[in-house]
Amino acid sequence: MNTNQLRILLDLDYRTVKHHLDVLEDNDLITSAGNSYGKMYFVSQKLLETMEDFEIWGRIKEKLERETER
Repeated sequence: MNTNQLRILLDLDYRTVKHHLDVLEDNDLITSAGNSYGKMYFVSQKLLETMEDFEIWGRIKEKLERETER
């Protein structure tokens, strides 16, 4: 997903999402591919190993499941 897709999914401000993505990437919890507006973010292996410790992923998963049901 890119920053804007996450912003819409989580109903948060774009700059808030971008800031947190930067923090997560700086700490090797996510990786990215591409550049600028179309930059896509992916869960890193480090995060996969500790995902249960991050509440936000539960919120993302729930919203994605609701979206796919539509």
